[in-house]
Amino acid sequence: MNSTRSKIAFGIAWLLFWTLMGLVAVEDYRRDGGSEYWKPVLWEASSALVATLLLAIQLRIGGRYNHLIATPWRWFALQARIMPLYWITFVPLAFGIRHVVYKLAGDTYTHDPWANVFVYESLKITVFAGLFTVIAFGLLSWRELLGAKLRAEQATALLREAQLQSLARQMQPHFLFNALNTISSLMHTDVTRADAVLVQLSDMLRAALALGQRPQATLEEELRLARAYAGVMEGRFDGRARIEWRIDSALLGVMLPAMSVQPLLENVFKHTVERRRAPTHVVVRVVREDDALVLRVEDDAGRLDAAKDKADESGIGLANLRARLESLHGERAGLALHQLEPAGVRTELRLPCVS
Repeated sequence: MNSTRSKIAFGIAWLLFWTLMGLVAVEDYRRDGGSEYWKPVLWEASSALVATLLLAIQLRIGGRYNHLIATPWRWFALQARIMPLYWITFVPLAFGIRHVVYKLAGDTYTHDPWANVFVYESLKITVFAGLFTVIAFGLLSWRELLGAKLRAEQATALLREAQLQSLARQMQPHFLFNALNTISSLMHTDVTRADAVLVQLSDMLRAALALGQRPQATLEEELRLARAYAGVMEGRFDGRARIEWRIDSALLGVMLPAMSVQPLLENVFKHTVERRRAPTHVVVRVVREDDALVLRVEDDAGRLDAAKDKADESGIGLANLRARLESLHGERAGLALHQLEPAGVRTELRLPCVS
């Protein structure tokens, strides 16, 4: 609850309180046989006016101690120091207003002896001021609690963003290292193919650099990078890999961890395509299931014991992607590998559909 809303809530409570007091006074006056209803209205209106003035002074003076709200006894002790102001000024001001209005109306305002009036009214205004001081303490405590919660959430968000940026930066050298290794391996076997792959590699690097240091990217951006990577790898393993793309275009705006699709393809090439001579059919499928985006990368030849669910030697890859998914979405996201029969491995990434 922000400061403005707290003030509005407090003001409404104060207005309702004095409205109720006025209605009670009018009803009591009517039961006693009175007929001049302006009189009970004047009594309560004068009390409300003076009490509001004194309360405003209390809030202005006592507001300097709001930083002590975490130590209630100190806060209440400092607020109590303002109470003598009510005792000294309430009766002269409120009753002075009544006497003036009565005189202007050609009437005389009568009341108990001044000593009795001071004692009774001072006790009554102390109860009223104490009640609203407690209400003010409750509102301030609630606001402080929400503020502390917001600060904790902001700190957590900043920490999560820093972790995501660190993990994303970790992927960049890993990605470039593998791409350059691909070119290096081709240069010694087929210069023409190496040149063609180099052109595709430039597209891939352009797509990778476009993501920059962002912790998240859209599915469309991720597929642009993944397709460029697939083109490079298909050139490297000439005829040994064929990739089929089955993408729900309605999901292209959904946000994923940056560089999350390319590692899944890399896992297939490293653990399946690279280890066999026969062609490998790979299907990249993106669908929506309920409120989740499901991305599946399937091959028709891998074995789960070979394509073991692990990162590469430098600790990057699927473990990195899992860490980023957990940081972004907690238990609502996940990454799992499944063995297919008679052969093949399915890698499934699942996360909330948030665009």
